[in-house]
Amino acid sequence: MKKIQDSQELTDPFRRRVVYGRRGMVATSQPLAAQAGLEILHKGGNAVDAAVAVAAALTVVEPASNGIGGDSFALVHTGGRLHGMNASGRAPLGLSIEGLRDLGYEGIPREGVVPITVPGAPGGWAALNRRFGRLSLEEVMAPAVRLAMEGYGVTTTVAHLWRQACRDYGERPGEEVFKPWFDTFMPQGSPPREGDLMVLKDHGETLKEIAGTGARSFYEGALGQKITDYLQRHGGFMTLADLKNFKVEWVDPISVAYRGYEIWEMPPNGQGIVALMALNILKKDHFQETRDLSGLHRQIEAMKLAFADGEGFVADPDFMRVTTRDLLSPEYGQRRRALISDRAALPSAGDPEGSGTVYLATADEGGDMVSMIQSNYTGFGSGVVIPGTGIALHNRGANFSFDPAHPNALAGGKRPYHTIIPGFITRGGRAVGPFGVMGGFMQPQGHLQLVMNLLDFHMDPQRALEAPRWQWLGGLRVGVEAGFPEEVLAGLEALGHDLVRNYDPVRMGRGQMIIKLDNGLYAGGTEPRADGVVAAC
Repeated sequence: MKKIQDSQELTDPFRRRVVYGRRGMVATSQPLAAQAGLEILHKGGNAVDAAVAVAAALTVVEPASNGIGGDSFALVHTGGRLHGMNASGRAPLGLSIEGLRDLGYEGIPREGVVPITVPGAPGGWAALNRRFGRLSLEEVMAPAVRLAMEGYGVTTTVAHLWRQACRDYGERPGEEVFKPWFDTFMPQGSPPREGDLMVLKDHGETLKEIAGTGARSFYEGALGQKITDYLQRHGGFMTLADLKNFKVEWVDPISVAYRGYEIWEMPPNGQGIVALMALNILKKDHFQETRDLSGLHRQIEAMKLAFADGEGFVADPDFMRVTTRDLLSPEYGQRRRALISDRAALPSAGDPEGSGTVYLATADEGGDMVSMIQSNYTGFGSGVVIPGTGIALHNRGANFSFDPAHPNALAGGKRPYHTIIPGFITRGGRAVGPFGVMGGFMQPQGHLQLVMNLLDFHMDPQRALEAPRWQWLGGLRVGVEAGFPEEVLAGLEALGHDLVRNYDPVRMGRGQMIIKLDNGLYAGGTEPRADGVVAAC
């Protein structure tokens, strides 16, 4: 990509600037995790080694957003092509809608043992390292182990998210299954504050064992036994056989053409296709200014239509009734585009047949780049921590449907509709760079806005991340950050949008982006809504 925009004017001397690097770059939401990746690059590791180092470190320094017991996805550009890694786990074979109904459940709870699916993150780290890494897994994960064992200072956003999660779990201290969570993450009876020293020795020992065994201990050894013993003691469903059956899947990424570039996402069971469907709807429109009333209205309406199709059709691909090709066909995109009027609408899924967290980005001197994301889903996840291990298990199963007729219906051995999505941009097959925005169902909305900021409005990576965002919240409700002109907001309301002004910036996603310029330099941006940093060499 050529120079995107002259961004160095000093009209705002306190604004973050684009970071440039020649030999490598790491962008993520926590400074110590970024430094862990840079350390590995300096030791001779490649972009994949750095990505695994950052991913492991983020479980230590941002435990309220991800953990050892979560899932991960990655897009890896190496050898002139893009590879997709799906490290999301399946529901335990013994879990079913009928079985839960027999136990008195009327839906899938968000906490406790029920929503826990097989964690894929440790298997993903090991798989990336085996296939593409240059250093050993023990070398790559050593910075994360050190951070956990020696401790680190809790940063501002992490402290905020930790307090928020503690309020969510605060009503459960009397339930025995949640006691290890309180022992691990509230050892003094309250969440850590900004600047507190946090030491997670059990977490460090577990990371060391995962590294030393190539994650085998987690899926078929001592760690796996501890996980399943504890869950079954508290009425859980996961067995050691469920863990042993876990496999990382290498998949072909999916894309749409947009403004002369290719925008790439992971295929279902992830929701990356939602961002691509929205771009597919908008690709024949012309947008001149980021805060134009008509343009914002059309973006919001396109995203609503894409989400409706995502909710209606996207699931574990083995259970989908339509193909990704159908959902991303130009013809279907134009049929959906024709539904956008000059009024805010309540969307519904279409008929495409015949025509559907923490983020990090790394790059190395050889031109390889990684877009990677991992999550425990909501906060710390299920609230279940395996005693003596630091393993906080995610609650990804809460995203299944409880309707047996839905393609995303809960079933044993099935993967749920997944919110976490890494993104990537190429041009004519050549790598341009990784990007991503964490934050549940904000993620495809953040992807759409980042891509448009970069390609429609010609912003540099930092400005693209800093620009004020909107988020469709369901129905006619749309959250908007400060920074949009009042006349534009009033215009959106006149079109029927129910706006939530000054929406919490932390809920607007936290993203990163690395772009490779034609002169060989990397240009990186990091999210002002987080404690992020771009580390370069």
